[in-house]
Amino acid sequence: MVAVADVERIRGAEVWRLATEENRRLAAALAELDDEAWGRPTDCDRWTVADLARHVLGALEAQASPKELIHQFRRGLPLNRKIDSHHWVDGLNEIQVRERSDLSPGELVERIAAMGPKAVAGRRRTPWPVRSAPIPFGPPIGWQPLTYLLRVGFTRDFWMHRIDLSRAVGATPELTPEHDGRLVADIVAEWAAVHGQPFRLELTGPAGGRFEQGATYETTTVDAVEFARILSGRAQGAGVLAHPLPL
Repeated sequence: MVAVADVERIRGAEVWRLATEENRRLAAALAELDDEAWGRPTDCDRWTVADLARHVLGALEAQASPKELIHQFRRGLPLNRKIDSHHWVDGLNEIQVRERSDLSPGELVERIAAMGPKAVAGRRRTPWPVRSAPIPFGPPIGWQPLTYLLRVGFTRDFWMHRIDLSRAVGATPELTPEHDGRLVADIVAEWAAVHGQPFRLELTGPAGGRFEQGATYETTTVDAVEFARILSGRAQGAGVLAHPLPL
């Protein structure tokens, strides 16, 4: 059992190693799909697998190019008044999907694979003054600097979408302790700091681990991937698992 306070957070060179690997794994998972899979619904409201891929490509292109990022803000934010928006980022997601709706599955796969390394390079090039710009995430984490997205936010988003993709097509996602386990441990550490309640948590599967915070004798056992789905609102949780964390 690991005390959450002892979990080493993701920083430094590990940020870019994990981001690069996650981009690779997501591109590889999309490349394995057959034609029928692209029309399947996902856990993301109104998105098919193809829509999810369009969002991923749009996000990668925005990370790689400040010009594209500004374009998406200018075109996407006004869309929040026209769609069923629950968060300001919904408009950006919508414009990413709409502007890439004419791409074939093959084109999406090719461009996502090519953009993965460029997106990581773009994140690394972000000027230090810009990294401190405050971003509103809403509860429970409130305002965070752009560094939060560069360090873990973008990588977590793609990781969760790789899970969404696997569930949509009935595939087993590639999961390893070195990659997925590190992402999950970092999520646990932040989640624990946000809600502050005592817990003992046993996460099963290749991405799992055993964590505790404070004095408690009741252990909550859940699959590591399901734990992340619960925190992100994709599934329901009770007890300490009722505390959300945007992913």
